[in-house]
Amino acid sequence: MTPESHAPTSTGDDLRPGPPPGCPAHGLGPGGLHRLHEAEDLGALYEQLREQHGPVAPVLLHDDVPMWVVLGHAENLHMVRSPSQYCRDSRIWTPLREGLVKPDHPLMPHIAWQPIASHAEGDEHKRLRGAVMGAVSTIDFRSLRRYINRSTQVIVNRFCEAGEAELVSQFTEHLPMAVMCEILGMPEEYNDRLVEAARDALKGTETAIASHSYVMEALSRLTALRRAQPEEDLASYLITHPARLTDDEVREHLRLVLFAAYEATTNLLSNVLLTVLIDPRFRAQLNGGQMTVPEAVEQSLWNEPPFSTVFAYFAKQETELGGQRIRRGDGLLFAPLPANVDPRVRPDLKASMQGNRSHLAFGGGPHECPGQDIGRSIADVGVDALLMRLPDVELDCDQEELRWTASIASRHLVELPVQFAPKPPQDVQEVPNHKPVAAQRSDWQIGTAQPQAPAQPQPAAAQPQPVAAQPQPDPVLPQPVPVQPAVAEPARRKGVWQRFLSWWRGY
Repeated sequence: MTPESHAPTSTGDDLRPGPPPGCPAHGLGPGGLHRLHEAEDLGALYEQLREQHGPVAPVLLHDDVPMWVVLGHAENLHMVRSPSQYCRDSRIWTPLREGLVKPDHPLMPHIAWQPIASHAEGDEHKRLRGAVMGAVSTIDFRSLRRYINRSTQVIVNRFCEAGEAELVSQFTEHLPMAVMCEILGMPEEYNDRLVEAARDALKGTETAIASHSYVMEALSRLTALRRAQPEEDLASYLITHPARLTDDEVREHLRLVLFAAYEATTNLLSNVLLTVLIDPRFRAQLNGGQMTVPEAVEQSLWNEPPFSTVFAYFAKQETELGGQRIRRGDGLLFAPLPANVDPRVRPDLKASMQGNRSHLAFGGGPHECPGQDIGRSIADVGVDALLMRLPDVELDCDQEELRWTASIASRHLVELPVQFAPKPPQDVQEVPNHKPVAAQRSDWQIGTAQPQAPAQPQPAAAQPQPVAAQPQPDPVLPQPVPVQPAVAEPARRKGVWQRFLSWWRGY
């Protein structure tokens, strides 16, 4: 696929108004190729492209810029695991080099090359990614899970007494930001304004630039502070890593970690909670113990990955992929959404994927997401803690009323209204399930004399004076069965499952 073959012409047909939505020709560009950004149902379009072209299909982006979309599971894996053939450096992208991609192209913020690990290659990639992975490896996930649980309780306390909530704006958009601010080392920056700025910057609205600047100012303050006074957080480890990152490199990687983890985890939380609320079988498996929350999260990563596609990989040489001839400089979209439902790996989409982590939600190869365990922890603990606090939570609208905002990159649930019985706020400092042990039951059994409570000593003034005992004949009475004094039972040791849950949840 070459840009020249799809260049718009100046014929009279091009000046006619485009077909309306719903028309079979709607969304088609030069050469009869589909425009991804005009698709009303991206998942359905991907299946149509799979039938027409196979596992790799030609498509058009904004301004009719040509691109390949990789639909097959095996083909996506081959692409991301072959750095000798494909890279993330958009400077070799033919449409960009030939001026077909303007500086104000809507996807330039995603595609434009930046001096960060996700766009670097070779030794530079090893240096930058080594610093990121080294910083992530210092995270204590037991402590992180405790913090996620406390943050969940704080957020739920805000609406638990109302008996109703909108979980997207009140929960799933807040929990990831609270946790990421703690991980990066700026918990004092977490507030509603930062959440709104991050959402606005990711949506690409008219105020996105100002919102992005607001977030970058917070990261700049953090970088300067930790350069002068390192602490036990991700920003400090990036700064003190032997890779010797500059302030600009530290700030850019903090931005990458914050935005990528925030968007992906927000979508993941929303998707898991929605599935629990609308699928009775899914919820019954959770309540009945046939499925754990981590397994539910993995199932959601198969069915609805947080990112539909990732921009982008570029061919370093002429090659072949999925039966298509790929020229040097061609761009390819890594597409987890269609890859996860590839009929060759999932012939039955209703079949459970429990225990299977071979989905592509977090990418693969040298650029595999370094923060995937953070996202999993937020989703695992956050969903579990929310359902424990609000076990009767139910969807407060018809499923057909739910709305989504969709783009080529992802699909974001707009609102998730729920209702539940009002609950009192919970002390977030209280360690769950560690309450005083209840009084032990008496050892008395039927057929034995009941043990008598020991007599309380009386004051000295009230005690009767001893009287000389008179000899009396001993009455003949049946001898009572001796009663052994009650002995406190030793505390029972937790079973294997309880110990595993305590280790997993961090308490």
